[in-house]
Amino acid sequence: MDVTRLWWVRHGPTHEQAMVGWRDVPADLSDHETIARLNAHLPQDALLVSSDLIRATATADALAQGRHRLPPHPGLRELHFGDWDGQTWDAIAKTHPELTFAYWDDPGDHRPPNGESWNEAAARVSAATDALVTAHPGRDIIVIAHFGAILTQVQRARGCAPVDVFAHRIDNLSVTRIDRHATGWDIIAINHRP
Repeated sequence: MDVTRLWWVRHGPTHEQAMVGWRDVPADLSDHETIARLNAHLPQDALLVSSDLIRATATADALAQGRHRLPPHPGLRELHFGDWDGQTWDAIAKTHPELTFAYWDDPGDHRPPNGESWNEAAARVSAATDALVTAHPGRDIIVIAHFGAILTQVQRARGCAPVDVFAHRIDNLSVTRIDRHATGWDIIAINHRP
């Protein structure tokens, strides 16, 4: 199996002060210097794919510059926060104190009302990732995605519990590179800021 290099990029900032999951909010892509440095850091001949949410597709548009663009993929979306999407942390903690604590301190099967659990999100993002690796072995693939989606793949590569990846920062417009090879996964960088 050839090594497939996945360049996970978190979309541009939204400046939201509330939970943002599947809610479609735009990204602020006005920091042209950071985007130029990011573009220069990423391989020019890479394939480019994004989540289908507008903050990811717009970030992909800013990095397309001659790269072959694959169709946006809903499997690369952020965690689905259900009824919590658009609410502040304080509001969620007041309405669901025990569930809020369990969701973040013991991630796995706990699910927000009308949302998905960490394990469900990880399975969704992993399936989308596997499809990309299978369809494009040995390639560089830039994946414009989200904080939670990227962390699910860090967890997968590390083979650890979900709670063990929450200490990692995944800043907007940062790069997390994970390589897939015949014997598994290698993490090359987490939250790299070019």
